Amino acid sequence: MKLGLLSAALGQMSLEQVAAWAPQAGYEALEVAAWPVGSQHIYQAAHLDVAGFTAGDAARVRDLMDRHDLTISAVTYCGNNLHGDVAERDRIHRHLRACIDAAAILGVRYVTTFIGRDITLPVADNLKLAEQHLPPLTRYAADQGVKLLAENCPMEGWHPDGYPGNLAYSPELWDWMAGLGFGLTYDPSHLPWLGIDPLDALDYALRAGIVGHVQAKDIQIDERERTRYGVFGKTVGRSSPTDVGWWRYRVPGRGQLDWNTIIDALYSAGYDGDVAVEHEDPVWGGTLDKTLQGMQIAADTLRPLIVAEPDGRPLPAGP
Repeated sequence: MKLGLLSAALGQMSLEQVAAWAPQAGYEALEVAAWPVGSQHIYQAAHLDVAGFTAGDAARVRDLMDRHDLTISAVTYCGNNLHGDVAERDRIHRHLRACIDAAAILGVRYVTTFIGRDITLPVADNLKLAEQHLPPLTRYAADQGVKLLAENCPMEGWHPDGYPGNLAYSPELWDWMAGLGFGLTYDPSHLPWLGIDPLDALDYALRAGIVGHVQAKDIQIDERERTRYGVFGKTVGRSSPTDVGWWRYRVPGRGQLDWNTIIDALYSAGYDGDVAVEHEDPVWGGTLDKTLQGMQIAADTLRPLIVAEPDGRPLPAGP
């Protein structure tokens, strides 16, 4: 197991700059963001330009990783694979296939994405839509030795009322999407506000053998504000679908999750993937300097828990 970071929050930096900075902060791996070049969202970066990615491009990326003693844990592009606009959905699928192609050339095992949702249709219709359109993507990946993973982020920001926009948010859906050929990128931060115990859910996913990758993000919950707004969050005066009023994401070490127990559960189950910090913390964000400080806080929190003996055998997390 290695400690890594998801590069999506570092779009102001080049891949070369991220690779040079990460080991100094205590990171050993990169989950490389591969959104289309020109993506504007603060948490979307194109650290790999996968369009027309060649063996020469892969050689340059591998050389960069080797020079900084880094590995790539996953290539990540979290688009809405069930988008209601057919032309946009096709574009998303084409880019996802390019991500799979790039991962295969690089020798990277995993590509992380979302299931998504057509927000104009009921959930039952979305399940049928997914069963029709998504298995060709997972088969395409498998044919190249790559496993397609879906992250359990609800993506409530994709829905105008803040309801789940990514049908991968609960263990029930993990079973369903495994039947479509997906593995799981497990992110515990999304579970507490949904009323799902993150440790019970992790135990289930590990026993089911579906966890391919882990993202480390924390959450802070204000129970008094939840009493005011309810689980669905603000209704009057809501500035955006994610302005729920009673919870927010934090970097590990500044939220409420028990990282010692989470990491120990991974070791106990023999998990051999990586743990990549995902930064969406509004306190340690807004500028590149603060974002890097937040990444350092996360590394300082998790680094003592992710260790290895000289022969490479993992040690259990500390007491």
